[in-house]
Parts: sequence; C-alpha cells; structure tokens
Amino acid sequence: MQINIPEVLGELTAQFNEYERALLANEPDVLIGLFWCDPLTVRYGVAENLYGAEEIAAYRKARAEQGGAPQRKTTRAVITTYGRDFGTTNIEYVRTGSGKTGRQSQTWMRTPEGWRIVAAHVSLLVVEDR
Repeated sequence: MQINIPEVLGELTAQFNEYERALLANEPDVLIGLFWCDPLTVRYGVAENLYGAEEIAAYRKARAEQGGAPQRKTTRAVITTYGRDFGTTNIEYVRTGSGKTGRQSQTWMRTPEGWRIVAAHVSLLVVEDR
C-alpha cells in the first residue's frame, strides 16, 4: 500500500480544507454533504455522540441556528492517505474566543460521490492544575 500518493493527498487535503472553511463560515449544508450519508457514520463531539448521517445532519442544522461552531485557529495538522481511497485528518486547534485547545480527528473514504467523512471525533484538551 502506498502512503501519501501526491495527487490523492492533494484531493483529501482540498476536501479537508473545504470542511474547515464551511465549519468556520457556518455552512451546515456543506458540512452535512461532506459526511458519508449512511447509518454507519459516527461523530463524537465535545458534548454529543452522533450515530448515523441523520443524527449528524440534525446536529449540524441545530448548531447552525445557534451561530455555528466556535471560531478556531488550527495549530497543527497531519493528513495521511492510505492507498487511493482511505485517509485520516488530525488537527490541534485553539478556540479564538476562549483560548481552549481542541483536537479533531476524521476518517475519510472515497465514495462514488467523492471523499466523505465516515468517522469523526472532536474533543477539548483538559489541563488539570497540579
């Protein structure tokens, strides 16, 4: 298996960048479209566990009505493709309003419709005083 075939890595990077752009621009229809439309799709968020494309879409629509996701700045990113049809994206970010550090991981798969997220996990880093 080839890792990070340049053109495949470019495709996935472009899709990931579109996800980030739509997230920060509060465009729920774009975000919903980037998830695999299947009951097997999973998204674990900071405060929610979503199973299936329908739950993810409902969450995205409700979140958009509340003003969308908190603004953030990516501080580190690792994007890796495995062969031509599978890849992962992992970022660390800082929420610009609160300064909280977060992490996001996504698993992407090439489908007949293009690259789609099949699993995602978002969390905030909790730092305890010692």
